[in-house]
Amino acid sequence: MRRPLAAAFTAALVLFAGLGLAGSAAAAGKRPLLVLAGPPASVSTPLIHMVESGALNEIADKVEFRVWKDPDQLRVIALGGQADFVAMPTNVAANLYNRGVNLRLLNVSTWGMLWMVSRDGAARTLADFRGKEIAMPFRADMPDIVFGLVAGAQGLDPKKDFKLRYVASPLDAMQLLITRRVNHALLAEPAISMALRKTKSFPVSLVAPDLYRSVNLQQEWGRLFKREARIPQAGIAALGKAAADRPLQEAVLAAYARSLDWCRKNALQCGEMVARRIDLLSPEAVADSLAVSRMQPVAIAAARSELEFFFARLHEANPALIGGKLPDERFYAP
Repeated sequence: MRRPLAAAFTAALVLFAGLGLAGSAAAAGKRPLLVLAGPPASVSTPLIHMVESGALNEIADKVEFRVWKDPDQLRVIALGGQADFVAMPTNVAANLYNRGVNLRLLNVSTWGMLWMVSRDGAARTLADFRGKEIAMPFRADMPDIVFGLVAGAQGLDPKKDFKLRYVASPLDAMQLLITRRVNHALLAEPAISMALRKTKSFPVSLVAPDLYRSVNLQQEWGRLFKREARIPQAGIAALGKAAADRPLQEAVLAAYARSLDWCRKNALQCGEMVARRIDLLSPEAVADSLAVSRMQPVAIAAARSELEFFFARLHEANPALIGGKLPDERFYAP
């Protein structure tokens, strides 16, 4: 598991406390700069459209989108005050909050987009991958966390029953798949849709046979824990001064919902915007991913029960995943 950030983390928090975020220089009026950040995943698609479409032009003179490629880079952004609003995994939001970062998780907008992708068309359960090598992004973070919980709930030991090959990101795992360096991977959208499209267009001499969308981890979560088949995977968090600016938060969340709706109705055009910002993705793959990704912005207070259940499972597995303790009441404040 990830080592505690210890003294370096504490020092960064002290520095963070004295810094203002780029986009929150004034409590009222138009801001000179508003910075949005997110991963190369479906949760960022509305953020990119917000920038490309000028949805926040009345709020800021300039709006930027910055990609974070792994959880370590995300933590640097959060601690260094490098963004105002960030799409992040919910466990990272809880971890940072519990460690004293001035952060407010505003919603859960992503409810599961994790699948096993495999060259074995007959694989239907995680048990079918026992003893096999699996490319796994983000050691000790999403999606590794969800894989471990789902595997453990059915009596499988992730460390002993599988050969996990950890890689830097879902896009790296996708590359291993399409170049036949692995036959199985746990991926998130839109990397899944990209991998499936790539294998249909590459020459058979390079990639054979086709890849298959295999185990749906959302369905497994619902089946094993007797809950709805969805996972409170990621959401939008406000950082620094933006964490106390309710009017700004409301404006950003309203724009996010509108952009998500637009992207669903104009999937290919939205995909073109995203592909210009994120390497390795095609407009068509992004459009495909919008059709299958479970995207629904739910306010933090309304998502509380599902978050609490999820965080309790993480705390049982390894308290360090959420900063050593369950988030307090203030974390869920509306």
